[in-house]
Amino acid sequence: MVRYTTLGAGLVLCGFLSLAIVGSVQGMAQSTDIERGRYLVKIGGCNDCHTPGYLTTAGKVPEKDWLVGDAIGFSGPWGTTYPSNLRGLLAKMSENEWVRYARSLRTRPPMPWFNLQAFAEDDLRAMHRYIRSLPKDDRSVPDFVAPGQRPSTPHIVMVPQAPG
Repeated sequence: MVRYTTLGAGLVLCGFLSLAIVGSVQGMAQSTDIERGRYLVKIGGCNDCHTPGYLTTAGKVPEKDWLVGDAIGFSGPWGTTYPSNLRGLLAKMSENEWVRYARSLRTRPPMPWFNLQAFAEDDLRAMHRYIRSLPKDDRSVPDFVAPGQRPSTPHIVMVPQAPG
């Protein structure tokens, strides 16, 4: 009987250890995904528009301030668009919702939605995990301004000029 109890206790302990190891491996995988997401956000150019001051400081914006949107618009024949607050946007979406959103997104310039759609699903999931790992930030950005209307915020005019 003692032998059976010891064996049973050993099996229970093995089961707990297995769960702990699986949980640890999953935690490590999630951590790796977050780092991969950070890398993809950085090389994918997301900060260039969605992080205030990122381009003008050569990327010297603290990570805690990344991806909060910007009040500097981009104006062209499409009107004036503003980079969205990705932290606020993804805070409202599950990974699956984000993947569906990224796959179906069609938006105005200068957002390269076609590049977002080119990311592998695992990469989109890693980006979601990274962005969701950042501190919550719900700041808003200005609304779209229709063509022919003048925006009330600073904006970059993106209209080709004829030579000469």
